[in-house]
Amino acid sequence: MTTPRTPDAPTWPREFAERYRAAGHWRGETFGGFLRERAAAHPDRVAVVDPAPERREWTYRELDERASRMAAGFAARGISPGDRVVVQLPNTAEFIEVVFALFRIGALPVYALPAHRETEIGYFCSFTEAVAYVIPDRHAGFDHLSLASKVKERTPSLRHVFVVGSPGEHTALSEVPCAPSGVAYEPQPHDLAFLQLSGGTTGVPKLIPRTHDDYIYSLRGSNEICGVDGDTRFLVLLPAAHNFPMSSPGWLGALYAGGTVVLCPSPDPATAFPLVERERVTMTGMVPPLALVWTEAGPGTEHDLSSLDLVLVGGAKYSEAAARRLEPALGCRLMQVFGMAEGLVNYTRLDDDHETVVTTQGLPISGDDEIRVVDDADEDVPEGDFGHLLTRGPYTIRGYWRAPEHNSKAFTEDGFYRTGDIVRRTPTGHLVVEGRAKDQINRGGEKVAPEEIENIILGHPSVHDVSVVGVADEYLGERTLAYVILREGAEPLKALAVKRLVRERGVAAYKIPDLVEFVDAFPQTGIGKVSKKGLRSDAAPGRTVPPQF
Repeated sequence: MTTPRTPDAPTWPREFAERYRAAGHWRGETFGGFLRERAAAHPDRVAVVDPAPERREWTYRELDERASRMAAGFAARGISPGDRVVVQLPNTAEFIEVVFALFRIGALPVYALPAHRETEIGYFCSFTEAVAYVIPDRHAGFDHLSLASKVKERTPSLRHVFVVGSPGEHTALSEVPCAPSGVAYEPQPHDLAFLQLSGGTTGVPKLIPRTHDDYIYSLRGSNEICGVDGDTRFLVLLPAAHNFPMSSPGWLGALYAGGTVVLCPSPDPATAFPLVERERVTMTGMVPPLALVWTEAGPGTEHDLSSLDLVLVGGAKYSEAAARRLEPALGCRLMQVFGMAEGLVNYTRLDDDHETVVTTQGLPISGDDEIRVVDDADEDVPEGDFGHLLTRGPYTIRGYWRAPEHNSKAFTEDGFYRTGDIVRRTPTGHLVVEGRAKDQINRGGEKVAPEEIENIILGHPSVHDVSVVGVADEYLGERTLAYVILREGAEPLKALAVKRLVRERGVAAYKIPDLVEFVDAFPQTGIGKVSKKGLRSDAAPGRTVPPQF
């Protein structure tokens, strides 16, 4: 039996792969295969509901047929097994159709978020040597056609841009499907299935290689824990390309169970509450800032939310005070989720007592998830103490894609992933998350690398130095604060100008500093380094503004 084939990334050692197969974790399934099986088992059951701009629903038979026709069309245009395709679509049915089509032919979706702009997309396409890029024509007022033209012009590998909507100079996605002419290539369970993006501290995202076998195991485990079955109607609130709404248990988990996926174009209560009522949604997942907004809106809504049974909250630390408010406000159960796109996912359980649900971030999916909590020297801390979380297991990667130097730092010699989280374990094994050890800002579940933003601001001729830190925020968990030191004698600079500078560099909107302050000097550590801890502690509390969704 071969070990998983993950080109350009370390694999699980043979003895671990054999152990995971023997335990029944890896069962030899593929994404294209399980969709085909669900379509055969219940062809007329509704798989996907897309409410915007006009309601559409696809049965499992229709989704399977559409994916096969799209796969044939991609193959006819020269997209081959192993080719990378950057997918940047909002929550639409075409997103699901496209990724299953790519799964079918063994091409690799590279998941981009709707908020990404020229800087990020250009990097994704160049680094992965992408052959195709899939976009909407416009989304949330942004012209993706123009962005795609700029990226294609400077990316030699990029042969195709497929567009949902009016294609301009590119190709309409609707023109791609063609009649299947037999399967020329059938991906193997141990093959690489897709590449996800990891947040980083350097501004250069790492790519996370996931195989069919390992990721489907995480879906199956999540479904068992969350009670997902054929009657589940899962509402996708967050961008579908995010790991959390995709697999915890997410839209992929719902499809694996034969349930129904309801796509939500915007997560705000004014948009989502009517969908919950009309589509009889039973389950959804959200980040803490959105959970706060829903908690505040729930008691006064005129919409019937009684079908909603379970809300999963994760992506960032959920405060105990906020967690206690959710169930009475929405009339449903709460489950906390703590995980990472690199692998390990923890859930509180349906049979956990209330105090455990509101005060911890849960237990790992698998009995083969290995957890270590260590000090700075990688020595295990006493049980119950806070320390750095290390993990390895049947769905935690052994290395990033094409990143050997980074892998040597991000993974121990014996294969444990350094998550960057500070946690402690309760006597029951539940994890309690204290925060991040890495210099990374978690802005409502979106990861911001300070160095990337600092480098942009430093490009201004009036700026001598800059340090970007995260400050506590009631809604987002953290907001970004840029401390700026101006050059002596330089032209005065206003906070709005700093924000405009970052915006004009074409980065995602969530990376633009929420706050800008001008200072004369930064606090320093004992060896003369800028003390970001000191800057965070100097940040005045109370700068909280409700986020817009």
